[in-house]
Amino acid sequence: MDSRLPGSVLFCCTMNSVRSPMAEGILKALYPKQVFVDSAGVRKEKVDPLAVEVMDEIGLDISKHRSKNFEDLEDSSFDLIISLSPEAQHTAVDMTRTMACDVEFWNTFDPTIVEGTREQRLAAYREVRDFLNKKIRERFARH
Repeated sequence: MDSRLPGSVLFCCTMNSVRSPMAEGILKALYPKQVFVDSAGVRKEKVDPLAVEVMDEIGLDISKHRSKNFEDLEDSSFDLIISLSPEAQHTAVDMTRTMACDVEFWNTFDPTIVEGTREQRLAAYREVRDFLNKKIRERFARH
C-alpha cells in the first residue's frame, strides 16, 4: 500500500449524513493542512444528530456539515475516493471511469438501521466511528 498522503480524498456513502461526514471529520483532524478532504452521498440527507453526538465525544465537531450528493461537488477531481457503502461504490466507479483516480471500498455498517434504546443506537454509531477512526489511522499513517 502506498504510504504517501494523497492530495485530495473523497469519502462517499449513501446519504452523506453519518458515515462519510464522520470519516471526513476524522481525516481533516489528522491532516488539516496536508490533505483536501470532502464527502458526498448518492443522495443527501441532513447530518444525523447521533453522528454529531458520538463525534463530539472524541472532540470532533461535525454539526456544521452540509450534506451533498455527487452532483453538488465543486471539484470532482480527487486522488482517492473511499466509498463506505455498496451503493456509493457503484457511483464512485462510474464517476471515475474517465479519470485517473484510485477507488477503495470500505464496506461500513449503517448504524441508522439499528433499533432499540437510545443507548443501543448510540453504541452502533460509536462502533462505526471507532471502525472509521482505526481504518483511517492505519490507511493514512505516517511512515
